Amino acid sequence: MKIPDLKIISPLGERLIGLTQPVFIVAEMSGNHNQSINQAKRIIDAAAQAGVDAVKLQTYTPDTITIDSDKEYFQVKVNDTWKGQTLYQLYQKTYTPWEWHEELRDYAVKQGLIFFSTPFDDTAVDFLEGLNVPLYKIASFELVDVPLLKKIASTKKPVIISRGMSNEAEINLAIKTLKDFGCPSISLLHCVSAYPAKTEEMNLATIADLTQRFGVVPGLSDHSLSPHVPAVALGLGAKVIEKHLTLNRADGGPDAAFSLEPQEFKNLVGTLRDLERGLGQARYDVLPQEQENIIFRKSLFVVADVRKGETLNKQNVRSIRPGHGLEPKYYDEVLGKEAAVDIKRGTPLAWGLIKK
Repeated sequence: MKIPDLKIISPLGERLIGLTQPVFIVAEMSGNHNQSINQAKRIIDAAAQAGVDAVKLQTYTPDTITIDSDKEYFQVKVNDTWKGQTLYQLYQKTYTPWEWHEELRDYAVKQGLIFFSTPFDDTAVDFLEGLNVPLYKIASFELVDVPLLKKIASTKKPVIISRGMSNEAEINLAIKTLKDFGCPSISLLHCVSAYPAKTEEMNLATIADLTQRFGVVPGLSDHSLSPHVPAVALGLGAKVIEKHLTLNRADGGPDAAFSLEPQEFKNLVGTLRDLERGLGQARYDVLPQEQENIIFRKSLFVVADVRKGETLNKQNVRSIRPGHGLEPKYYDEVLGKEAAVDIKRGTPLAWGLIKK
């Protein structure tokens, strides 16, 4: 199965996200700017200093994502940070003003970061197209919004989509919709939509199954605070890692509880880059750096003086280090043979020393 790379064309040039490409690390800002553009810029600063590849926003307003209603349906009753308010009130606090987007895009690009966003309705897609974003993210909650998927796919740009809360049928429908309406390539992120998510609930083994089952580039959108979860995800084949970034969890905010602080994010990026170098590729040959140490393998040596015509046996032949003699696999074959010449103790055994 050939899985197409996501080809990202941004002001920084071309970047590929794919099975044979380096991991693509995304810092999610979400509402952690707490309605301050200067704080948003400092989050971008922290993302750049951490060494990520991209920074991501969320593009909506309270009116584009819900309606202003205090009916029971619209009351938030989960998550200590969110509950006790209406959805409209929550999104008033968390949305990123659209008039900031262009300035934040330019600010991110100047720092060498790919800039993109998650749209939540058609107007957001049109707005982001005006900013010429190079790819789109689809949130877990929107995976089932088929009309929105059609709109995003029609831009003909790569898509990263999170699969939190979704079953296999819903994922298949989302992927089919995206492909049918023009999306050229997809990365599907394993995700547990709990805030924060517990390590023991992550089911990271799912990542290794995503490519085979859905024909996509696999990844992880991580709401846990464990530094080990993204590392394990990388080992299981994740090629996109997305994490929330905040300047200080103690400052509060709607997503702060499951966001990493700058030093934590920097440590995570360093760990992922280091592990990726260590993962390398499957190889079964002798590496160049191993070559000089082959000599320290075991081989067959004469360990007691042997006279010509004397029988080779377990007392005078052993498999020991170093590797100058016959390979140990010939041990049973040489036992019982006669010495062709006198052999001194400490001599590597060779076929020329044995009677034919």
